[in-house]
Amino acid sequence: MGALKLEDLPYYTYNDYKNWEGNDWELIHGQAYAMSPAPMIKHQAVSNNIAWELKNIFKNCKNCQTLLPVDWKISDDTVVQPDNSVICHTPTNEAYITKAPRIIFEVLSKSTAKKDKELKYRLYEQEGVLYYIIVDTEEEIAKVYELVNGRYIKVCDASDESVEFKIKECEAAVGFDFSKIWG
Repeated sequence: MGALKLEDLPYYTYNDYKNWEGNDWELIHGQAYAMSPAPMIKHQAVSNNIAWELKNIFKNCKNCQTLLPVDWKISDDTVVQPDNSVICHTPTNEAYITKAPRIIFEVLSKSTAKKDKELKYRLYEQEGVLYYIIVDTEEEIAKVYELVNGRYIKVCDASDESVEFKIKECEAAVGFDFSKIWG
């Protein structure tokens, strides 16, 4: 027997995905990725704090809204659920979004860290997500990337800094205080 090849793996589409039980899956280029076990308590706490901070800084913007995990259907074979995101458009579907968020936060878990740092990094860059923030709860550092000329450039490693996100659709000042997410 030879080595397992990519073409030997099952290939799934959105029609398969929407029939799977639970919300514990992502679909990337036709490959299924389990998002289990459930996130640890610190992961949940930090993600919740990110959601509160985002809600606070975007509360006066009429064009943008903050989202907790929601399906982003990129194509028929790619559906992801960012931990926290900001969109600056009105979704055309109640079940999922189809346009790229302007900001995505992914809070690392041991089971998803490699996917978040590599596969989703490339996917979000390719799809035009303006800011991608990878949050490491163990190190209490968030790696902030900005899309510049189609490529991610690291802005900083934030722990207690405030970082300004420049979003053309947003009418409000968008300074995110990373010191508020860890406690």
